[in-house]
Amino acid sequence: MKREIRLNAFDMACVGHIQHGMWTHPRDQASNYTSLEHWVSLARLLERGLFDGLFLADILGVYDVLEGLPDPSLRNSVQIPLIDPIALVPAMAYATTNLGFGVTCNLAYEAPFLFARRMATLDHLTQGRIGWNIVTGYLDSAARAVGLSEQMAHDDRYDLADEYMSVVYKLWEGGWRDDAVIRDRQHAIYTDPARVRTVHHHGKQFHMDALPLWEPSPQRTPVLYQAGASDRGRVFAAQHAECMFVNGSTRHNVRRIVDDLRRRAGARPLKIFVGASVVTGRTEAEARDRLEDYRRHASVEGALAHASASIGVDFARYGMDEPVDLAGSQAVRSNIEAIGSALGPGWTRRMLIDRFILGSRQPPMVGSAEQIADQLMGWVEDGDVDGFNLSRTVMPECLETFIDLVVPVLQERGVFKRGYAPGTYRQKLFGQGDRLPDTHPAALERWA
Repeated sequence: MKREIRLNAFDMACVGHIQHGMWTHPRDQASNYTSLEHWVSLARLLERGLFDGLFLADILGVYDVLEGLPDPSLRNSVQIPLIDPIALVPAMAYATTNLGFGVTCNLAYEAPFLFARRMATLDHLTQGRIGWNIVTGYLDSAARAVGLSEQMAHDDRYDLADEYMSVVYKLWEGGWRDDAVIRDRQHAIYTDPARVRTVHHHGKQFHMDALPLWEPSPQRTPVLYQAGASDRGRVFAAQHAECMFVNGSTRHNVRRIVDDLRRRAGARPLKIFVGASVVTGRTEAEARDRLEDYRRHASVEGALAHASASIGVDFARYGMDEPVDLAGSQAVRSNIEAIGSALGPGWTRRMLIDRFILGSRQPPMVGSAEQIADQLMGWVEDGDVDGFNLSRTVMPECLETFIDLVVPVLQERGVFKRGYAPGTYRQKLFGQGDRLPDTHPAALERWA
């Protein structure tokens, strides 16, 4: 039986996300990011295309590593200006019925109680269609923005995250019994006090004694995404994540990471999405022409600004053919590993720039709808992945062409759904219940 391909649109509440410079294209509408209609239209488009979700990235700092300044990022709109993605979700959910929403939130800089309430609120307002992309951050500029001198070391951030997850599981899963809300008008009892309890946690990083303010939401705990593919990140993912987002380097490298993730997770189900971008057309020639049209707008400086921050090295300090030294970087380890896998040992600034086809480190898939379908199915087969996070190029036509041309081919081949399954985001992804399975560590916090 063929595996059904899962699809997320990968976006961000900003002008320039992954493919830098595309905002300068005359047909691109990403600069409408402050318009609620922009996001509602996007959600409706994705639901028409039967996408599983909209995966929203976010950062709390500015990319200021290149030249030691924010100027290159500001000039090229490299994820700045940027608004809060959480505020967009209720409107998009109201305009749709089935589309899921995965929101990136950094746990390093927000009290667990406040965050847990915010996510429970979104789960209620979306009727169980919210997911959380768990991140620990990688920008010193974000640490400085909240009053710290620098971010914690990479592995220490995951130690913090383990404890944070323990706290939010207690809040989401353990504060209220499923039957706590009785809404008894006759006896004027809305909630039975005997079925609600104060949550206690006193650990290394967090101390809390709190009665959760919210009644149980449809999923209780949101669908849990995680994007750290370093060794420490994989340990964390195997314990907590339901869905993993991995960088699209090479199929061989992705398969190596996926095999390790599935081994660590054991019997617990894990959906794995690989990052990709697509340029397609009715024919291969049309797709190639579109690529060249887009390529004229790509920004090398913007791509270098993004890569410098993601990898943790100022490329302005290196000559074009000087090997780049990444020793001691506290940035995203999976990005470092992906680039090393793609470019090989001793890679240089020139080699990286040559990879910037559309203003990012990620070369696009290019071809007719049939050719794109072949490539996607090849990734599923060779990489053992479940689906793709598709980053935008020129908006919204990149998604419109994919939905109108590629989706029908995938459906004809029996690898993409023709309609949504009922239920919450978790039910749609896994075909099981609203709540996390009993094998997940969050289940230990439930009322007996």
